[in-house]
Amino acid sequence: MASLDEKIGRYPNPARMMRNLQTGRYEFPIPPQFTNWIEEQQAWRNSAALMDQSFHMTDLYVRGPDTIRLLSDLCVNSFAKFGKNKAKQIVCLNEDGYVIGDAICFGLEDDEVNIVGRPVLPNWIQYHAETGGYDVTVERDQRSLDAPDKPRKTYRYEVQGPNALAILNAVNEGGPLTTKFFNMGEITIDGCTARTLSHGMGGAEGLELWGPFEDGQRVKAALLKTGEAHGLRQVGARAYSSAAAESGWVPSPLPAIYDGAAMRPYREWLDEQSFEGVSTIGGSLDSDDVTDYYLTPWDLDYGRVVKFDHDFLGRAALERMKDGPHRRKVTLVWNREDVLEVFGGMMDDGGLPAKYMEMPSAHYATHPYDRVLSDGGDVGVSISPVFSSNERAWISLAILDPEVAEVGTEVTVIWGEPDGGTDKPNVEAHRQVKVRATVHAWPIHEASRTHYRQQV
Repeated sequence: MASLDEKIGRYPNPARMMRNLQTGRYEFPIPPQFTNWIEEQQAWRNSAALMDQSFHMTDLYVRGPDTIRLLSDLCVNSFAKFGKNKAKQIVCLNEDGYVIGDAICFGLEDDEVNIVGRPVLPNWIQYHAETGGYDVTVERDQRSLDAPDKPRKTYRYEVQGPNALAILNAVNEGGPLTTKFFNMGEITIDGCTARTLSHGMGGAEGLELWGPFEDGQRVKAALLKTGEAHGLRQVGARAYSSAAAESGWVPSPLPAIYDGAAMRPYREWLDEQSFEGVSTIGGSLDSDDVTDYYLTPWDLDYGRVVKFDHDFLGRAALERMKDGPHRRKVTLVWNREDVLEVFGGMMDDGGLPAKYMEMPSAHYATHPYDRVLSDGGDVGVSISPVFSSNERAWISLAILDPEVAEVGTEVTVIWGEPDGGTDKPNVEAHRQVKVRATVHAWPIHEASRTHYRQQV
């Protein structure tokens, strides 16, 4: 099979390749909805939600005496106090200081971790583990989209919402639950022991739990039975795909790997059917320079996890960048009347309609990037537009120049692709429209902003 680097060579440039690849939207291989996506969305804000994450993420297990050294060399995070039963969101960069991706790193033992997320960081870390002379071994548990006939190693569930801990305490047959933010513990459900990670969404505490895949159905059945009295709902793919925008997490930064001689060996290691080889770019930001889609840690509000207590790939570039100015991550609330015009335009006679805004998630490419304007000039990008039934509004995350990133500022999002749309199979012929939007804080829910990292 050809490499990613060879595939890129068949196109005028990497950006043009990704804007026209024949790949559909990012898939979550679970039922679209169990009841209806509106009430499933509302469950994580008002009662409790059960999210099945067993199939759509890649797990990379790294073991050996050099495990922490490998992570420290590649991640902006400090690992000085990291070990068993600790977890953190790790961020990796290229040598120019641009983000390759992020993932959750679980400390299973002092010399063993599990890195969980989209395939981007598992790929990047596995490459360095295999080529960098580290004394480690790696085991890869592929997401179901890449290995549909291979059973997963573990199930992975999240129980989230204001009633989550009541359910988890009621179903737990073991010791007290660990609820300190981003610490790990154990839970026993119907005789099955699982490990847990404490984090939350919707402004309430919750746990992520995982164990042997063969225990998964038994554990889920017990959770659902106990959860009946607490309003627990299973969350399907439609609602799940909208959760990131409410929680303020950008799930889809374009990996900063597609240009430059320094990244060529890695592009030669990746094959043309890798996640990076089939991912698409969508939206009104249309550039032939792929670096226009790259993001810095500060763009994503990861400046808070950058620690200069160790040497890491990209450190020198970050030291040059650190004093700014930096763009800021915000939430945009889209103007109601302008959104209604988008939907109303689909019923007009003659001419092209506006790009269809699929509900609840209107991101139709792996990496959605829409232009944001102020006074006619570009001031940033909008990412992951969704309809939130909790806010009763269309919202998106955005990365904006600091002068327009203040709460209450009005900006304009260009919705839709230029020239009638690209050749992606899930992009219909359409026209671009302007949608006004107002800057809000992230996460948009106040309780999430004020309590999310204060769990004890």
